[in-house]
Amino acid sequence: MNISSIRGMHPQGPDRTGLWQEVERILVHIAKSYGYKEIRFPVLEKTELFCRAVGQATDIVEKEMYTFIDRNGDQLTLRPEGTASCVKAAHECALLNGQTQKLWYMGPMFRHERPQKGRYRQFHQFGVEVFGEPGAGVLLELILIIERIWKKLGIASQISLQLNSLGSTECRASYRELLVDFFSAHKDDLDEDSQRRLQTNPLRILDSKNPQMQSLIAMAPKLLDHLDEASRAELDSVRTVLDTSGIRYEINPHLVRGLDYYNGLVFEWVTDRLGAQGTVCAGGRYDGLVKQLGGRDMPAAGLAMGLERVLCLCEELETLQPNECADAYFVAFGSDAFAKMLNLKEDLHDRMEEYILQINTAGGSFKSQMKKADRSGAKLAIIMGDDELSEGCVGVKFLREDRPQEKVALTELENYLKSHLDKRKHHGINA
Repeated sequence: MNISSIRGMHPQGPDRTGLWQEVERILVHIAKSYGYKEIRFPVLEKTELFCRAVGQATDIVEKEMYTFIDRNGDQLTLRPEGTASCVKAAHECALLNGQTQKLWYMGPMFRHERPQKGRYRQFHQFGVEVFGEPGAGVLLELILIIERIWKKLGIASQISLQLNSLGSTECRASYRELLVDFFSAHKDDLDEDSQRRLQTNPLRILDSKNPQMQSLIAMAPKLLDHLDEASRAELDSVRTVLDTSGIRYEINPHLVRGLDYYNGLVFEWVTDRLGAQGTVCAGGRYDGLVKQLGGRDMPAAGLAMGLERVLCLCEELETLQPNECADAYFVAFGSDAFAKMLNLKEDLHDRMEEYILQINTAGGSFKSQMKKADRSGAKLAIIMGDDELSEGCVGVKFLREDRPQEKVALTELENYLKSHLDKRKHHGINA
């Protein structure tokens, strides 16, 4: 009997993993080029971590977390987002002792949501976090990193940047009272979800996607009109640099993010190509979180990108064409020729690590082996039978060109291959 997959948790076959690897390669390369270093942390954490960091009144904690009691009686949760786990891991690794830390991570997250295009119950995020840097400079760098990634992926024209500021804790508390007063006066016009949020997390009402709520939300007080001086200066500073850099953006006064730890500048990159799941990447400043989780009081900022949504855009726009075809495919006839060919290919791997070299290990007729060589996508088939073995050479057949087969001495094969194959490097090496 077949065991079906868990809803919203999907395998990825080789026909799609090439695109995954190419996107991941670009993300990691750009993060490293800006001086960010990788950090890794567990998929499973104590539930308290997310309740304290993300917020008890958020949708993530109230509705979406995969939480259970383990055999020791501990309440554990599959991580629904990366920032809280990253802060905890950086603290445990003694990284938050005063020096600036610039970190990146990538991996699966879990939320019990209704699956749809671009949103799954097991999904993947790429995130970058910076600890110990105040001011607008780090926020600008985060924005510039993501803008560079969009350009490299070829999807920049389909994604737009939105900015807002949540202000300081103090000004947000005052604004919260204004918001509660306003929506309480229009309580009969609130949908069920917004009525619940009115007392627990009223800022989240501004992020409602209910069309019937939009006219009311448009009339609500704007946090931008009640910012403290420092938060306004931070927003103005970022806007000035983006204007001079030619980076398009818009101010979205209803952008509040769904996690309680944010303060000051927040941002999202959104698209209209993915239906309801329009947010592709988001982040901002969260200065109080490190202290809240037991560390020092220090500034912090970061962002996270939904990889499934990025993959959907790349596929829809056909911007990436990862090439995982073999460069050369080796076929041999006879046990002695196969043993010689196998050793020859291993020697070539030592000196040609950037090339994809495959060998047929299943035997078969010449016709069947050449069919496999052709299906591999290789440019060249390297052929050895008894005659070639005795002569110390191989036959080289061009699979993508109408050219006669050639004989190449074994001692010259490496140079011959390098001169006839593309100089591209395999994605997993020297990226």
